[in-house]
Amino acid sequence: MTTLEPIDAYPTQRISGFPVRAGRSLPFGATLVPGGVNFSVFSNHATSVTLVLYRSGEAEPMAELPFPETFRVGSVYAMTVFDLDVENLEYGYRVDGPHQPWLGHRFDATKVLSDPYARMLTGAGSHRHRSRVALDDFDWEDDRPPRLPHEDLVIYELHVRGFTRHPSSGVSAPGTYAGLVEKIPYLRELGVNCVELMPVFEFDESDNIFTGVNYWGYSPIGFFAPKASYAMTGREHMQVDEFKHLVKELHRAGIEVLLDVVFNHTAEGDERGPSISFKGLDNVTYYMLTPDRHYYNFSGTGNTLNCNHPVVRGFVLDCLRYWASEFHVDGFRFDLAAILGRGPDGELLHNPPLLESLAYDPILRDCKLIAEAWDAAGLYQVGSFPDYSRWSEWNGRYRDTIRKYIKGDLGVTGELATRMVGSPDLYSRRGTAATVNFVTSHDGFTLRDLVSYDHKHNDANGEGNRDGDDANHSWNCGHEGESDDPAVLATRARLTRNALLILLASRGVPMLLAGDEIGRTQLGNNNAYCHDGPLTWLDWGLREENADLFRFTRRAIAFRRAHPVLRGGSPGSVHWHGVRAWSPDWSAHCRVLVAMFDGGGDDCVYVAANSHWEAHALELPAPPRGLTWHLFADTAAAPPDDAHEPGQEPPLADQTRFVIGPRSVAILVTH
Repeated sequence: MTTLEPIDAYPTQRISGFPVRAGRSLPFGATLVPGGVNFSVFSNHATSVTLVLYRSGEAEPMAELPFPETFRVGSVYAMTVFDLDVENLEYGYRVDGPHQPWLGHRFDATKVLSDPYARMLTGAGSHRHRSRVALDDFDWEDDRPPRLPHEDLVIYELHVRGFTRHPSSGVSAPGTYAGLVEKIPYLRELGVNCVELMPVFEFDESDNIFTGVNYWGYSPIGFFAPKASYAMTGREHMQVDEFKHLVKELHRAGIEVLLDVVFNHTAEGDERGPSISFKGLDNVTYYMLTPDRHYYNFSGTGNTLNCNHPVVRGFVLDCLRYWASEFHVDGFRFDLAAILGRGPDGELLHNPPLLESLAYDPILRDCKLIAEAWDAAGLYQVGSFPDYSRWSEWNGRYRDTIRKYIKGDLGVTGELATRMVGSPDLYSRRGTAATVNFVTSHDGFTLRDLVSYDHKHNDANGEGNRDGDDANHSWNCGHEGESDDPAVLATRARLTRNALLILLASRGVPMLLAGDEIGRTQLGNNNAYCHDGPLTWLDWGLREENADLFRFTRRAIAFRRAHPVLRGGSPGSVHWHGVRAWSPDWSAHCRVLVAMFDGGGDDCVYVAANSHWEAHALELPAPPRGLTWHLFADTAAAPPDDAHEPGQEPPLADQTRFVIGPRSVAILVTH
């Protein structure tokens, strides 16, 4: 029997020596088809588009193929090119059209642009940002996402390179996806079940005028392309497979994967910035432009993507669908997500099409969607972000309240109570799954620095210490910076544990910053986006140096996992106390807060917090259902008695009274 080739697998003409035929308009990007590659690219205002082909690593093109006008459908240029050596192929586009900045058009046919839908980019050297075709031959071995309930998550935010780049990491491929795989046993030992990876989309690591380094990666270039320099196999162009392997191994360990994604701006900057992709393809479509055709700058980085334009909205949806379906990621945290609710002229939309589309997209149905619900232009939507009953939020008000409380500020005890029970003032309709609670993140002080510095120390950033937030709500405990004073160190240790214990005993989704569990410092730098070195890399020697802190954090996570009442439940299951049982003190001068979370059965947890510099004797309520009080944690106690193994908590000798130490937190549990 004869097997017939599909008719579209045959060329119809030759261009620049290559056999070609009119391509398929969708999907966008470079797609493998029988015998060749289908190239499809959008530009609404171009007058002509040329496909530029390179042999891998060569400076000059091997061919340039203008798209015939008959290969254009609407605003989409599509061509299938046959007989290509895909594994040694790089490509880009020359796009011609009006160069009229006063009208918003910035076409320049002398530049070769990267494909916004490229699945891989060359990441280094003089030929960086060229597009490549990704092969699709990875064996997922029946991988299935864990699909953990929101309320069961303990998120761990980390930087792929910084997590294992330090020589002390002991991994075989430091600073890579493969290196992170080697640290999965550590994540399991700690007890986290979800990692949030700082940006892994391709970005320009030299995109910084002050230090020459962009470390965090919040200036994307290739939204579909995993960062090549984060892959041990990046030089062999195997970054796609290496990242997929990371996801598969994390899933195998029961750990979900969230990606920190940046759709509010790109690395192209304003009119002074480079033309890498969008700016030269169709500037007026992809960017928000002012009436005089400059760039709106709601991101603080020079430009703002026009996310609610139908074409750009489709681009964002295509991108996230790709990562969810092809990379099996479990969700996304959206940087400066308030921007995604703005219209083309920057106005705040009542019903933002992009946010609604993401909430109801069928492919993204099981993905977690987390908003950083503010932007760099002053829009702050914590508690009011358009959620469509799907979105969760980084709760910035939780962060600020906990910081103020542990440093001893007056007038915050009542708000602390609200934050600990899931911020019902903000999320009563959505419930506790809507709030992602955190005390520290990549942006700001580490937890160790939060209790070691009154002020930021960003001089090494090259901006005269003007960058970074000044509202840190931090306290140095009596000495600015590193100290060997035993009293100062003891106070810092207690406040560190207080923050961790309150975080892990609060309803909502807790998020930890990688390294806080072992005392990582950035020496007071609260904006270390521009440092790729020991300042930002995790020093694994701290694992032994601060073994007591690691043990404490591990036990606190395990305790949370053992007690569902801390993760959810009705507001009625929380009972408030003060120095006297059943008598909370909500006055502005009070620094003592006691919450009793009663989930029925033997799931009853008593959390007492004291930010006063004096001890207080607390009258204990009678344990419910004839049970007895046992001590899980007391941050005023010396290690290892500051926290016990869950299930092995010793009973209190006095069931009617407990003395809570100065600036400390204690947790009792019934058995």
